[in-house]
Amino acid sequence: MQFLDARRLTGPSLIFDGPGAILDVVCTSDEADRLLPVWKRQVLRMLDVLGWEPPQFASRQFGGGISMAFSAPVDALYAASEINEWAWAISAHELGVLSELPDFDETVSALRVSIADEANPRLMALIKEAEQHGKTLLWDDDEVSLGLGRGSETWPVRDLPADVNWDQYHDVPVAIVTGTNGKTTTVRMATHIARTAGDNVGLSSTDWIAVNDEIIDRGDWSGPGGARTVLRVQTVDVAILESARGGLLRRGLGVDRADVALITNIAEDHLGDFGTQSVDELLDVKWIVSRAVSQSGRLILNADDLLLRKKSAEYCGLLAWFSLDSESEFVRQRVDAGELVFALDGSSLVKVEKGSREAICRSAEIPLTLGGYARHNIANALAAAALSWSLGYSLVTIREGLTSMGQAENPGRCNVYAVGDFKVLVDFAHNPAAMQALFDMAEAIPAKRRILCFGQAGDRPDGLIREMTRNAWAIGLDRVIVSELAEYHRGRKYGDVYAVMRDELQKCGAEAAQIAHVEMEIDAFNEALEWAEAGDLVIMLALASASTIQQRLMELGAH
Repeated sequence: MQFLDARRLTGPSLIFDGPGAILDVVCTSDEADRLLPVWKRQVLRMLDVLGWEPPQFASRQFGGGISMAFSAPVDALYAASEINEWAWAISAHELGVLSELPDFDETVSALRVSIADEANPRLMALIKEAEQHGKTLLWDDDEVSLGLGRGSETWPVRDLPADVNWDQYHDVPVAIVTGTNGKTTTVRMATHIARTAGDNVGLSSTDWIAVNDEIIDRGDWSGPGGARTVLRVQTVDVAILESARGGLLRRGLGVDRADVALITNIAEDHLGDFGTQSVDELLDVKWIVSRAVSQSGRLILNADDLLLRKKSAEYCGLLAWFSLDSESEFVRQRVDAGELVFALDGSSLVKVEKGSREAICRSAEIPLTLGGYARHNIANALAAAALSWSLGYSLVTIREGLTSMGQAENPGRCNVYAVGDFKVLVDFAHNPAAMQALFDMAEAIPAKRRILCFGQAGDRPDGLIREMTRNAWAIGLDRVIVSELAEYHRGRKYGDVYAVMRDELQKCGAEAAQIAHVEMEIDAFNEALEWAEAGDLVIMLALASASTIQQRLMELGAH
């Protein structure tokens, strides 16, 4: 039994919908069963001494551990996390895990100081007033805002107004996008569609937060902090928010309500982390977004994903679907049930609803599909079309947006460049499903010879690394350059991952001279560029150095 983390929950989460404090413990199922009642008893003991009302308790067992949470006021969440840490220490001592016992009186005194420092009566009053007036309120450590986007106003958390003109605040349309693969591209496509209509679009993603072309900050902003930042910009007409696994699991959703939520797919990625030991646990994390639309929005799902199809039976709200096969049995069933479907019909993207079938455009007309070879981007385009339609954009606008978006507006995702008289394919693919989609597309691109530059993180099991290596070699490679990626060793020794990949390549028929090992991705890329000749295809999977690769391409005059 091992303490893992104690943290705040600031939005709807796996545990419950309100704010609270959560404790993660690595343990067996039997240990979790023994720990849970002891932990509850200790939390109640401390809350009683502090004079808090009895909280709402919730827990969830995962593969390898348990998460336990209790509700708390938003102006006491740090204190609540301290209570959780104390309750763990007392419980672990009682269960024979820890020998030291924290002094109870000293802990109470320290907690009273923390609670007093954190208390914000005006914030609590404003939250209640916002609920009474039916207005959206967003809060964090630094700021509080009423309304969203163009209808919002923001104040420092310790300088809140005594009186508020409630009529001046309103919301803007909000869409949330999650899933394993395709999130960022789908968000960018939907953003381009909305901008085609003339709207100012706030976007949060794993690459940056931005309003239209203005990047506010670079980095992974796919958590609730990115969502709040975008939704407080007073020029934003519509917000499209990428929500990734990490933010959902650690903090919950950034908003309580949205107009549209989209789940692109569920595939193996980040498995083995606490809370996502299996694809079923990963699905449960992604499914959190459905809560934001269950009462008054629409949930869009991938009809080609078996896990999502099964999970949809639990959902009672408004559903829509997207699919690469308009004639599949499941799609026909959804159409017969009167549900909205965006699907690929032959070579055309179509919207099907209530017996009516309307064409959007041909897949080859969408630049990001590379003439229809990039089927994963056809799926992303269908998802973006369904999302945009659900936000109120017309099919004409959707068509114009999809057919006018070039790869420059989707950097690092399935980009093909001409460098002299050979081609370079660059992508961020890093899990089996994404890599297989890229390999399928690379195989379809005519080339005299193909060279692949890639690496793998050390926390992936050998079997998975071997599978991806086999799939890569199967597309007809002539040379492979493996990057060491020291920052991605994740518990392995130098050269361990390369050894597994080299062994599998040789089992597939590769000769030793066809396999190279370098330190950095840029080293692999430069070596591949020196090797390439007229008619060749260089495939670059940039796990850690996407921006460096892009800069190198610009230096070479790639187009």
